[in-house]
Amino acid sequence: MKKSILNTIFSVCLVMILSSCYSLTYKVGQGAQAGVSESAKNHYLIFGLIDIGTSDPAKMAGGAKDYTVNTQHSFIDGLIASLTSGLYTPTSTTVTK
Repeated sequence: MKKSILNTIFSVCLVMILSSCYSLTYKVGQGAQAGVSESAKNHYLIFGLIDIGTSDPAKMAGGAKDYTVNTQHSFIDGLIASLTSGLYTPTSTTVTK
C-alpha cells in the first residue's frame, strides 16, 4: 500500500516536471513586417476556466494590417500557476508588427 502511494506521488510529480510550456502563434495578413512588439498578460482563474482579463491583439497591433500574435504559457506563468495550485493561471500575449 505504501509503495503504491509513493509510486503515484512520483508519477504525478514526474508528469508536472516534464510538462512543457505551450505556445500558439498565428499571422494576420502577411505577418510581422517591422519587428516592433508589444506584450500583455492574460488572467484566468481555476486552471484557465474563468477569464478575468484578456488582451486584445487587434488593439495591441494599433491598426496594423500585418502582424504576428504569439500567446504562450511561459515558465514564469507556469511557476505562478503552480504556486497558486492552479487558482490563478496567467498567460502572455506578444504582438509583433
